[in-house]
Amino acid sequence: MDRMLVVVFKTEVQAYQGRQALLQLDSDGNISVYAYAVLAKHADGTATVKQGDDSGPIGTLLGTSFGSLIGLLGGPVGLAVGASAGVLAGAAVDLNNARIGDDFIDDVTKQLTPNKFAVVAEVEEDWTTPVDTRMEAIGGTVFRRALSDAKHTIHDENVAAMKADMAQMKAERAKAHADRKAKLQEKINQLDSKIQTQLQKAKERREAAERQAQAKVQVLKAKAAAAKAKAS
Repeated sequence: MDRMLVVVFKTEVQAYQGRQALLQLDSDGNISVYAYAVLAKHADGTATVKQGDDSGPIGTLLGTSFGSLIGLLGGPVGLAVGASAGVLAGAAVDLNNARIGDDFIDDVTKQLTPNKFAVVAEVEEDWTTPVDTRMEAIGGTVFRRALSDAKHTIHDENVAAMKADMAQMKAERAKAHADRKAKLQEKINQLDSKIQTQLQKAKERREAAERQAQAKVQVLKAKAAAAKAKAS
């Protein structure tokens, strides 16, 4: 199952140990790591990406679920992105793009308080024990959430509802007097603008999902090639 994973640690040393443990679990075949970063929360509430996934393409994709989660965990006071994180600075900070609930963000931020650190990752895992066992031994608190497509379903329903409202207004406009026609037309124009905005957001989310899927394929191909080279 494709999941977002956040492991909160008290010290930077523990966080890097957690990062190494995560990569070792990937190397051992227990999980697949698509992207990761080490995040530091400072005393003033700002956050910094200490280390990102330099080798994998997904770590530098704009508008991915992973990039959005990093931005959300940066908090309202801002996110300072280190050089190793590449263009994650431009990632769309959007809960819809992150494809996780706001309750997950709340749970993590309650633990990720100033002067703490976190390993943030997008992973594929069939069972939770390998990650939990390793991270708890280091002193980490594990949060995970499966990526959801529910937001897309809700979006489609919202657009369908707005289109139904607009169709009704157009029917009423056809029968209305001149003064009423103008008011209905204004409402129709406003509703059409909202629909176009929603459709554009949907297009951007689809494109981001396609980029993310392609990046995952490249990550898996790179791992397969490395394993083949190691075996030969």
